[in-house]
Amino acid sequence: MSGESSKNITRVLVANRGEIAIRIFQGCRERGIESVAVYSEADASAPHRYAADEALLIGTAAPADSYLRIDRLIEAARQSEADAIHPGYGFLSENADFARAVEKAGLIFIGPTPLQIESMGDKVRARELMESASVPVIPGTDGPIDDKKTLQKEAKRIGYPLLLKAAGGGGGKGIRRVDDKKDLESAWERTRSEALSAFGDGRVYIERFVSSARHIEAQIVGDGHGCVWFLGERECSLQRHHQKVLEESPSPVIDDETRSRLREAAIAGAASINYRGAGTMEFLYDQTTREFFFLEMNTRLQVEHPVTEMVSGIDLVGMQLDIAAGKKLEHDPDLPIRGWSIEFRICAEDPYNEFCPSTGQIRALRIPHAPFCRIDGSIREGLEITPYYDPLLAKAIVWGEDRDRAVNRMAALLTRLRIGGIHTTIPLGIELCKQDWFVAGQFDTTTLETWLQKRKDEKLEPDTLQLISAVIARHALSVTRNQTSPTTPGGGAWGDAGRNEAIGGSLS
Repeated sequence: MSGESSKNITRVLVANRGEIAIRIFQGCRERGIESVAVYSEADASAPHRYAADEALLIGTAAPADSYLRIDRLIEAARQSEADAIHPGYGFLSENADFARAVEKAGLIFIGPTPLQIESMGDKVRARELMESASVPVIPGTDGPIDDKKTLQKEAKRIGYPLLLKAAGGGGGKGIRRVDDKKDLESAWERTRSEALSAFGDGRVYIERFVSSARHIEAQIVGDGHGCVWFLGERECSLQRHHQKVLEESPSPVIDDETRSRLREAAIAGAASINYRGAGTMEFLYDQTTREFFFLEMNTRLQVEHPVTEMVSGIDLVGMQLDIAAGKKLEHDPDLPIRGWSIEFRICAEDPYNEFCPSTGQIRALRIPHAPFCRIDGSIREGLEITPYYDPLLAKAIVWGEDRDRAVNRMAALLTRLRIGGIHTTIPLGIELCKQDWFVAGQFDTTTLETWLQKRKDEKLEPDTLQLISAVIARHALSVTRNQTSPTTPGGGAWGDAGRNEAIGGSLS
């Protein structure tokens, strides 16, 4: 990076919780920047509260009364004398009104401009902007569908199967597949209703359904001065209900020629809006034709950003902080991608019972330490997992010289990771690493759900490896019950969560 900082960032408030808050605190610490945590009443003993230099209570457990309260977040920044706010991901990270409120308060928003968030958050507008930048988009309607006559006409033109998509949606929500004309109108009504409820925007448009597609992401970083970097692609096709389970970088199906085209499209799209900060251009890749199509742009840090960091050697949080401070990027840098990285999402869900959310106390925790392995999380022994927030507990991330080494390393890491007292998706990760189709890299966006359904239909039980894992975890839990568990908030396996109390009291 070149250029001198034009803005002095000395203290950052992170308007988020959990592992991403801790990740950002670390990025601040490495740059000599102080950090401020916010927490709800339900997170009073959560590790992220104790990992910053200061912490402020901002409301009750419900996100609408805490992490989604723009006024309380701004007041927390003022009270703690922060000069910048980082939104993390989720919650208000892609809320243009929040970004505007931050800037109106005279604070630095560590992310894109409000207009960029707004433009890319509207999927119809985003399609228009990408088309004008010569980025290939999936064939679909030019705008939202307002009546049933237009709905039927456009569906016939595009053809079945098709996807109904919320114009203001994101995160895999507000999407419904329709395979037959007879289901179209009812599906349209349901999608509109769900979109209005979830996003406050009932507009719905149509896109062609691309079968046997891969979900490929391009990580970009722009400095807001016309320069954009491409940091490689991520493979994100292993999904259930449009929610990612495992990600990797690079993708096993993207060759050098396709990667070059993907790079050009991603840079052109981001540069066309003079993008500022870290962002992700998401594409569907047709393995048969080797075509890729723009899906959407996420104007924030992604959950799966660590795999890009592992293969590129680039600190994405650090880059966000530097760009927010006004630094410019060098043009056309040589950014080699080294090796292979995989991330598995560890969620408080029962993968053998329809992924039912699991709540309760973490009564045993064993975090393995191994070379080229990283676990980002915000959990500890004794922590109560509540139903109020996303079930993501932690992320297991590995690096290997090649994909085979990375897969084996992930399997080894997960078999030694223990979280007792609640159900988690760890057994699913162990099982995935042993499937021939995954080891061979032969899958698409439908593979995981098809495989899960097959397991359910055949009433397959976890195999011997998982049974052994369950026995060991149960043993660890019984041992822990007979010992004195660490009860200090921020203690246990997650290390350096400083023991400072909430400074400044609560915000009403």
